[in-house]
Amino acid sequence: METGTGAAASTDGRPAGRTRLVQGPGLLLVWLYGVMSVGAVSRTAFEISTKFDRAPLAYTLSGVAAVVYVFITYTLVRGGETARKVALVCCAGELVGVLTVGTWTVVEPSAFPDATVWSGFGWGYLFIPVLLPVTGMLWLRRSRRG
Repeated sequence: METGTGAAASTDGRPAGRTRLVQGPGLLLVWLYGVMSVGAVSRTAFEISTKFDRAPLAYTLSGVAAVVYVFITYTLVRGGETARKVALVCCAGELVGVLTVGTWTVVEPSAFPDATVWSGFGWGYLFIPVLLPVTGMLWLRRSRRG
């Protein structure tokens, strides 16, 4: 079967050879990143539009988290080896962000008059923000092509 670009496609319409990332535990990973995307985007949109002057740093960092979650969700759904590698790098960057912001909010809480998505390593989100990138990196390393 051919795609519209002349490239061969698999029976499910994906380009041949594209690594499928949304299967098994990867499906749960995509679902969790999707939920975190919706939560972080909604939270950020509300906070920035109604009270940005109260805690601009916190709300901007929540916005960064939202962008990261949306991008990782997209790459996981897209699939393919390039998307897997990009998602792996993004998960590592996300973990660095969570650890940096989490440490910053614990060491200097006065810098954050309001919480971010990554405050206290994600305590407001049941620590999912610190567990998700670790789980994502493990899954993505495991799912690489043979």
